[in-house]
Amino acid sequence: MFFQLVKEGIITVTHPSQILELILAIVAIVAIWYSISNFSNVKRILIGRPMRTAELHAQHNKLIWYIALPILSADLYSSVSYGPESGITELINLGPGAKWYIIPITISTIVLLAILILSYIMGILAYPNGGGAYAIAKDNFKQRWISLVASSSLLVDYILTVAVSVSAALEAVSSAYPVVLPYETVLAILCVFILLVVNLRGVAESAKIFAWPTLGFMGCMLLLIFFGFFDEFRHGFVQPETPKFGSAPQGLTVLLLLKAFSSACSALTGIETISNAVPIFREPQQKNAIKTYIALGTITSVTLLGFAYHLYVRGISPDPHNTMLSQLTQYYFGHGILYQIIIWFTFIVLILAANSTFTGFSQLAAIVAADGFLPRGLSNRGDRLGYSNGIIALAATASLLIIAFHAHTNALIPLYAIGVFLSFTIAQYGLVRRWKRVKGPHWKAKLAINTVGAIITTIVAVIFAVTKFTSGAWVVLVVIPVLIMCSIFVHRHYHAIANELRIDLKTVHPETNRVVTIVLVSGIHRVVQNTLSFAKGISQDNLLAVYVGFDDESIKRMEAKWEEWGTPCRLLTLKSKYRSVLEPLTRLINIIEEKDQYKAQVHIVIPQFIPKKWWHNLLHNQTALLLRVWLIRHKDVVISTVPYHLKK
Repeated sequence: MFFQLVKEGIITVTHPSQILELILAIVAIVAIWYSISNFSNVKRILIGRPMRTAELHAQHNKLIWYIALPILSADLYSSVSYGPESGITELINLGPGAKWYIIPITISTIVLLAILILSYIMGILAYPNGGGAYAIAKDNFKQRWISLVASSSLLVDYILTVAVSVSAALEAVSSAYPVVLPYETVLAILCVFILLVVNLRGVAESAKIFAWPTLGFMGCMLLLIFFGFFDEFRHGFVQPETPKFGSAPQGLTVLLLLKAFSSACSALTGIETISNAVPIFREPQQKNAIKTYIALGTITSVTLLGFAYHLYVRGISPDPHNTMLSQLTQYYFGHGILYQIIIWFTFIVLILAANSTFTGFSQLAAIVAADGFLPRGLSNRGDRLGYSNGIIALAATASLLIIAFHAHTNALIPLYAIGVFLSFTIAQYGLVRRWKRVKGPHWKAKLAINTVGAIITTIVAVIFAVTKFTSGAWVVLVVIPVLIMCSIFVHRHYHAIANELRIDLKTVHPETNRVVTIVLVSGIHRVVQNTLSFAKGISQDNLLAVYVGFDDESIKRMEAKWEEWGTPCRLLTLKSKYRSVLEPLTRLINIIEEKDQYKAQVHIVIPQFIPKKWWHNLLHNQTALLLRVWLIRHKDVVISTVPYHLKK
C-alpha cells in the first residue's frame, strides 16, 4: 500500500532518509495504539515490576561513590570530547597562528573547574539533602524569585544538555561513518527514547547499565593521551604540524578570546548533578559525594589538558564533518580496531551523559513542584520509585529541541551553559550569605572560597551572556524569565485553590443532597439490564431512564419494548433532529438544573461494554467516552460509567 501511494504521487520521497522516517512513523503509530490498549502489559515489560515505597530508602537502591562517579559524571566528563573543540572553533578563522590558544583556554577552563568543584563541596557540607542552587537560594534569600531563577536556569540547561549530548554522540559516529549523516535526527530521537525507558526503570537499574561504558570511555581517553605522549617521545614534542606558541594572529580581539573561552566552558556543565543527587548516595552521603567530586575533578582535568595538548602538537583543525577527537584518534591508530572502539565509546558515553541529567532534572523538578512552583505531578514517584513524570517531560522537550536544530551540536552550543553558570552564581552568593549568618567551624575559609567562586562565576556568566547573545543565547535569556513567570502563576493557582477549598472544621459539615439519577439507554439488552441494576441499587425514587431516538418509529418501538419489559423505572424518550445524543441530553440537564426547586444534583449513569480483545475497540464507537468528555463541563453533574465485560 505504501509503495502504491508513492507510485501514484500521493506520498513523495526525495531522500532515502524520508523512507526511514515514514516507516518509523508508521511503526510508532501502531506501537502507540497497542501500548494504549495493553498499557499495563507493555509498562511491565519496559519499566519492570512496581516497587514498594519501603524500598525507597533501602541501601541496595543507593549508590556507592565509585559507582556514582561514572553515573553522575557522565555529563561533565563526556563534554571533554567537544569542549576544547568548541573553544578553538571560535578562533580558527584567524588562521593556523591561533591554534596554540587551545592550551591557555583549556588551562583557564581547568582553573574554573577547580573553583566550582571546591565551591560545590562547600554546598554539600551546608546542604546534605541535595537541591543544589535552588535549595541554597531558597534558604538564603527572602525573595523567592531568586530561587526560581536558579531552578529555571538549571532546568533549561538540563534540557539542553540532553539535546547537545545526544547530538554530539551522533556527530561522533557520523564522523567515522558518513552514511549515518542523513539519519542523525531520527537516530537521536531513538536514543532519547531508549534513555527514557532505562531511566524509568530506576536509578539502580540505570547504574548497572551506565557505569561500565562511562568507565570504558575514561579508559579510552587516558589511553589516547598516554599513546600521544609515547608518540611525542619518539617523534619529538615539537613536530612540523605544531603551531608556533605565543604568536598573536591579526584580527584577534579580547571579545573573541572571551567568546572562545565561553565555548570551551561548555565542558563544565553537569557539575551540579552530584550536589543535587546527594540523597542517592549510600551512607555517609556527604563524604561519598565529596569523594566523587574530587575523583571527577582530577580525572576531568587530566583528560582536558592532555587532550588539548595533543591537539596542539598535531596542529589539528576543526572540521564540521570530522570531530577533532576522531582526527586525533585516526592519526594515532588509523581506522583500526582501537579507532573503532574509541569512537563507539565516545558515542555511548555522550548518549549516557544525558542519564545524569535525567536524574538531576527529575529530582530538582520534584523539589520545586513540592514547593508549589511547578505542576504537582512532577513530585509523584512512579512504579520504580523515580520521578517518572519529570523524566518523561525532559525526554519530550529535549526531543523537540533535537528536531528543531536537526541534531547539530554547533547550533545548540550557543544556547548551552548560560543557565548553568547563572545558577552557579546564585549558589555561590547564597553560600556567602549562609556562612556570614551561620558561621560555624572554619567559616572564614568557607566564606573565602565561596566569595572567590561568586566573583568568578559572575564574570563567566556575563561573558556568556555578552559573547553568545547574538548567536542564540537570547533565546535562553528569554525562556528563563518566561519559565519564572509560569512558576509564579502555578504557585498563585495552587494558593488560590487551597484558599477556596479550605473549610472550618467546626461549622462546615457534609449535607444530604437530593440526587436525580439518569440512566442512558440505547435499547433493551444485557448491558442496559446490568446498568439499571446498578442504578436501582443507588436510587429508587429519583431514577429516570432516558432514550434518545432519531425518528418517531424508533421511539415508539422503544416505548413498546419498555412496557413489555415491565417498566422497571420511568422512561423518558427524546427526539434528536440532528442525530446527536449530546444536544437533547444537554437540554434535559439544563431544564432539571433550572426548574428543580431543590437544586438537585444530576447523576448520569452511562453503560459501556468492554471488548475482550484490544483491537475490537476499532469496531465500535466510543459513545460513553464522548459523553463523559461532554458532560463533565456541567458543574452539578456527576458521571458514572458501568462496565460490562464481553466474553467473546
